[in-house]
Amino acid sequence: MTIEPFRAITISRLAHALKAEGRSVIHMEFGQPSTGAPAAAIAEAHRVLDADAMGYWESAPLKARIAKLHLDRYSVSVDPDRLLLTNGASPALVLALASRFQPGDRIAMARPGYVAYRNTVKALKMTPVEIACGPAEHYQLTAAALSALDPAPAGVIIASPANPTGSVIAPDEMAAIAAVCAARDIAVISDEIYHGLSYVGPQPSMLQFAPDSMVINSFSKYWSMAGWRLGWLLVPADHVETARAYIGNLFLTPPSLSQHAGLVAMDCVDELEGHIDTYRANRALILDALPSLGLKTIAPPDGAFYIWADIGHLTDDSVAFCEQLLRDTGVATAPGVDFDPVEGPHFMRFSFAVSTPQIEEALNRLRPWFAARAQEAQG
Repeated sequence: MTIEPFRAITISRLAHALKAEGRSVIHMEFGQPSTGAPAAAIAEAHRVLDADAMGYWESAPLKARIAKLHLDRYSVSVDPDRLLLTNGASPALVLALASRFQPGDRIAMARPGYVAYRNTVKALKMTPVEIACGPAEHYQLTAAALSALDPAPAGVIIASPANPTGSVIAPDEMAAIAAVCAARDIAVISDEIYHGLSYVGPQPSMLQFAPDSMVINSFSKYWSMAGWRLGWLLVPADHVETARAYIGNLFLTPPSLSQHAGLVAMDCVDELEGHIDTYRANRALILDALPSLGLKTIAPPDGAFYIWADIGHLTDDSVAFCEQLLRDTGVATAPGVDFDPVEGPHFMRFSFAVSTPQIEEALNRLRPWFAARAQEAQG
């Protein structure tokens, strides 16, 4: 199977090249916070660098703290032995798929959805089964859609809040999905990397409805530690030994330094909640500006930090559109074809995980540019 490139990376390369030429660039192409790790986590990293030679290591205190997070957030008791620490969410996805499924297995997922779901499934010689999810489905998988698949897939990847849409699955729908998966023997992988980043109230974990789910999370989003490459995979008790065999051979352990810092970051609540206040303000600014950009159809940004916008009235080539936008304005965005190979040429994604002044400047640049494109499209 062909593995398509992650085209937002191509856009980002161009953005950095333009910046090297002296251009002013605003990075809204990647789903990563522009803030760094919490201050106390950075201080702990400095301390550890002087005090610990480090090596291959799996932090028992960090695993215990992550287990406590599940209890505090979801009232779900988790044995720390079920937690495998990974080099971010991407290896956790590889680990979940490789250790649970076989080549040829069919794995269901939403379309639009995160580009690496489809391509990682393909790379492992499995078959992605993409389910079109539009406004009628709140841009999310539904129990009805999973019930209609014939034959039933071996697994399904759930993401709520989702990338690129920011949409969430309502608790009753999540319970219905869990029931369908149990009845049809569909293994669940729940990507909960955007938990903690919600504008519509706390989001449930799939564990509350399907305790045998494999759950992925990472320090990259809520904890603002994308470059530290630290995440985890929670697996069912009867799958621990198999998953450990895979992680030991494929990935060993995440960086010791990141584990030390991550443990401290988990208690930096006030600083981290301040980031969410910034995202909330940025979200409001963009939603208010959308009419002036002529972008009338968007996914509901319930969580995460994205706007998924229909640009079909302006282009049928989102890659060329985003590249020209960057060259003309210095605002880097992600082409929709990364996330949806069918409808994606007519969509784009903005990340608003930057500072509020950067959002304001980006909108100042975008308004005249979109107005000009709309005029051109009207002939």
